[in-house]
Amino acid sequence: MGKMRENPRYNVISMRISDEERNELESLMSMTDKSVSDIMREAMGLFKSRLQTLQLERSAA
Repeated sequence: MGKMRENPRYNVISMRISDEERNELESLMSMTDKSVSDIMREAMGLFKSRLQTLQLERSAA
């Protein structure tokens, strides 16, 4: 039986990317020593943070 995890991840998302995007992703993986999943999780966090900043700026205007 597998190891019990505190925050299990059961959901799988797939997407199609171009050869150029794949090369860029492989380059990021090499530079950061991170997996595709880790890079995408970090990208989602950065995107969410950017949206929240934009929303704050709009509400302050």
